[in-house]
Amino acid sequence: MIKVEKITKSFGDLQVLKGIDLVVPAGKLYSIVGPSGAGKTTLLQIIGTLSQPAAGNVFINGQNISIMNERQLSDFRNRQIGFVFQFHYLLPEFSALENVCIPAFIAKTPKKEAEQKAKEYLDFLGLSHRLNHKPGELSGGERQRVAVARALINNPAIILADEPSGNLDTKNREDLHELFFTLRDKFKQTLVIVTHDESFAAQSDAIIRMKDGLIESGGESNLAI
Repeated sequence: MIKVEKITKSFGDLQVLKGIDLVVPAGKLYSIVGPSGAGKTTLLQIIGTLSQPAAGNVFINGQNISIMNERQLSDFRNRQIGFVFQFHYLLPEFSALENVCIPAFIAKTPKKEAEQKAKEYLDFLGLSHRLNHKPGELSGGERQRVAVARALINNPAIILADEPSGNLDTKNREDLHELFFTLRDKFKQTLVIVTHDESFAAQSDAIIRMKDGLIESGGESNLAI
């Protein structure tokens, strides 16, 4: 479960988050929507330990990540959180298999075990025939599926995604969205996804609407959980 309490964040004189309270139950898929500049990505980065709040606390599965030091945060992030971004950020000199293995290697998983897990996830995502292809040899949809496999390799409790289908065509976008629901249903993972796709958001367990650094709707009912 993710619990966010009174989170604020400023960049210079600009206050981007103005006191966010939010609960995302374990095993649910929540969408965050809102106009550009609403604070969606900043909130996602704080939940994912990529950015520190000015004030407030973030709890993930009961652990207060806001009080962790950099080394603790790095280890927690590697093992407990998977990220999928609008741009896949695959390393161009490495194959699909090697890209997927990187987080496992960071977690000190033995090479043979990491490669076996990577192959299983790539097979699950329909990419068993593309293991040795480099990103430049893959389609946009294939690259994003490799990025999803990389996010899954350490079996994280939480998947965070920031406009993950923003650069995909309609077919690949629909396939990726279907995959996220499969991750929720089959692997019982908790997903928080920033999106501009209202049709996808409408299928999620809850929609969090943000505006001007505040949750406009969708957050209040969650606090009673």
